[in-house]
Amino acid sequence: MLDFLNEANWWCLLLLLFLAFLLGWFLSKRALKSKYQSELDECKRLNSKLRNANNPKANTTFSSPSAPETQNTDNTIKAIKTRDHGGVAVTEDSTDKGDPPTLNFDSFGKADASEKDDLKLISGIGPFIEEKLNGIGIYTFDQISKFKKEDIETVTELIKFFPGRIERDKWTDQAAKLMKK
Repeated sequence: MLDFLNEANWWCLLLLLFLAFLLGWFLSKRALKSKYQSELDECKRLNSKLRNANNPKANTTFSSPSAPETQNTDNTIKAIKTRDHGGVAVTEDSTDKGDPPTLNFDSFGKADASEKDDLKLISGIGPFIEEKLNGIGIYTFDQISKFKKEDIETVTELIKFFPGRIERDKWTDQAAKLMKK
């Protein structure tokens, strides 16, 4: 009789372990599904978009006779800016600001891409801003360290950066320190 109880205990233990395994497996499936549901939805959306990419009707654009200026010659829709930052309505007069300012390279010096420093080492400059700076002719720490107030204002306007940010981040001081290294 004692052997029978001992054997029954083993079977109960085995059954409990199997049930615990099944419970854990089902709960993990459910948790993972809810965790990755947004990614699954995004994949489905992208797959749908790819399937429709070859459909000629999916690539048509809307053409309105009352708004011919919204359409380019390559038959794509062109956005028209109607509101500025802060929700202020933009008029034709406010969008025409004239020629962009020019940099005074005599003030801080000229450089080219062959002399390029890694401007991303300056706090506040990421890859995007570095590309914009390179696009207007600023490549080195030496140039940035020699910025004057007027140069900072011109650079801010040219790269469309937050006004006052260059001074707050102290780009000139950082560039001077990086030059010494």
